[in-house]
Amino acid sequence: MESELTGWTLEEQGLARTVFERARARELEDLILTLRTRTEDLQSSEDIWQLHDFLSIRRHGIEGRQAFQISGLLFVFAAFVKEGLVEPEELEGLSADKRAKISAMALF
Repeated sequence: MESELTGWTLEEQGLARTVFERARARELEDLILTLRTRTEDLQSSEDIWQLHDFLSIRRHGIEGRQAFQISGLLFVFAAFVKEGLVEPEELEGLSADKRAKISAMALF
């Protein structure tokens, strides 16, 4: 049964929560690996400030998607797909309409 307030069934909400948490874990794993590589290459104060800027940008992006909110989830999933953090197959279980919207938004 679909909630009139959200347009998401309870099953879709459960799947979305699982996919969302997996994508966030992948994003943080990727960031840690990137940091390990980038810190090995630090050679100057300029490198340090560039790393700081990189981290600030990444933090802003990650924190902007931190809260699980149904209202903006299609946009978040589209970004996750575009960034390779979610494979479209992981979204099977969502309605065809939601998957089509996510796929279309991921193109831009």
